[in-house]
Formats: sequence, structure tokens, C-alpha cells
Amino acid sequence: MGSMSNSKIVFYAEESLKTSDLFDRPIRSTQTMASFAVLVLVWAAALSVRAQSGKFSPYQGESDGVSAGGKWMEYHSEDKMTGAKKVRYELLSDNYLSEDPEYKPRMQFMCTNGKYTDADFNPGIRLGQPNRPGFWGQPQMEVMVRVDDTHSYHGWNWIRNRSLSMDKGTTRALIGAHIFKVEIRGRNGPEIAEFSPLGLDLARVKRACDLTPRKPSKD
Repeated sequence: MGSMSNSKIVFYAEESLKTSDLFDRPIRSTQTMASFAVLVLVWAAALSVRAQSGKFSPYQGESDGVSAGGKWMEYHSEDKMTGAKKVRYELLSDNYLSEDPEYKPRMQFMCTNGKYTDADFNPGIRLGQPNRPGFWGQPQMEVMVRVDDTHSYHGWNWIRNRSLSMDKGTTRALIGAHIFKVEIRGRNGPEIAEFSPLGLDLARVKRACDLTPRKPSKD
């Protein structure tokens, strides 16, 4: 047989390169998609961490949080109708409860126009049924509270199976405590939320809420 001409050799070489590139494209595309998926997962994880930190407010019209000292966050908003200035302080727990390993329990108290208004405890799980009536017959749950080296029992109003309203005396004990723990009744039995309140800027709270800490009496 005669030798292959140079033009045919060039033609076959070009076709070979085109075929190689055709098979390589899906590999490159798969690698690109895998890299993109990793970036999306990293981004989502970062958002989750920032959301858990409490920086972003979940409420419309409320500013993102700023540090109020220690693990506390402070949020500001304004009532659209009355123009009242509102401040909310929030503290996330150090632990998770049994039903939800991704949502930490939280304590928060609210102030309006420089005065304390109310406080509540959101455990992040479904509460057990109320076990006592309040003064006006409202459903309450009896909780056990530890503040540093003291403990006491309180009846907190039970709100739609999801949160408990906290009394002002316990709120004052909370903001001055080193150790703060709450035992509640969950659907699966007793649960304990643990908090580290130390570090809150008390002068800041005094200006925003006219609220000062109070040491609980020992039993």
C-alpha cells in the first residue's frame, strides 16, 4: 500500500482532537456543577450560622441585631402607627432541646419608649400541656428556674403551645445572673435550657428599659 498523504494525516488528527474534546465536555460540566453545589452548601451553612447567631431579625420592620454585651443581641424597631420606639433584647441558650437540634431556645424581653414592657421564653419545641391556672384563670405552666446558686418555681403564662411569658422579677434576675437555667415540661418529659447571661451591658439596658438587675432571695 502507498503511504498516507500529509493532508489525510492532518484530517484524522483534527477529527481525533474533536472527538476527545466531545467526550471531555461532560466531565468538565460535571466538575463545574459539583464545584457550584459545594459553593451553594458553604453559602447556606454560613447563612445558617449567622441566623443562629441571632444577628438577622426575623421580624419585618426590625433592624438587624447589634451586640449588647456577652451573648446578648439588641434589636430596634418603631411602631408604624404610634411612632413608639421599641427595643428587644435576646439571649440564645447554650444547648439544644430534644425535639429540634437546629433551633436554640431563647429568652427575650421588650421595652417601649424607655420602659420595660414584657418578656418571654421560647423553647424551640412544642410545650407540654399547662398544669395550673393563673390569677385570672389563664393557662400556665409551672417552671423551675435556677439563678446562680438559687432555685425557685414560677407560673408562666402558656402561649399557643410554643412559648411562655416570663415575669418581671425573673427577668431582672436573668440580666444580673452568671448562670441561668429553666426546666420546662416538653412533650417528651422535662427539658432544661441553659443560658449564660453574663456580659450584658446593664447601663445600656437601664437607658433603653429603665430595668435593673435583682438578686433572687435564697430558699
